Amino acid sequence: VQLVESGGGLAHPGGSLRLSCAASGFTFSNYAMSWARQTPEKGLEWVSGIYSDGSDTVYADSVKGRFIISRDNHKNTLYLQMNNLKPEDTALYRCAKAADLLTDYRTLEQYDSWGQETQVTVSS
Repeated sequence: VQLVESGGGLAHPGGSLRLSCAASGFTFSNYAMSWARQTPEKGLEWVSGIYSDGSDTVYADSVKGRFIISRDNHKNTLYLQMNNLKPEDTALYRCAKAADLLTDYRTLEQYDSWGQETQVTVSS
């Protein structure tokens, strides 16, 4: 399993960024996926998840209405569109593959593979 994130960078408050996560080494369309982020203050925090076929999406309250998770199963790629960015969105962002039996998107222990992370910095 390999997950490679890209698209991070510097944005101003109110700006947008789009993260991508290229997946390989497994049948991408069979697994739910999520994004999580890590800061020294909060540790690893779940952000958003999406069902294997894209039919269900869930969001942490902190990003609901601003972030959009999506996936392209033909391209084996997961996305996170981040709009109206805030300084508190500054973090290392990682994508994650769910284990076979995912019962709760928010439980980080239910993911068995993680990408290497991409830095998002929101600052004026």
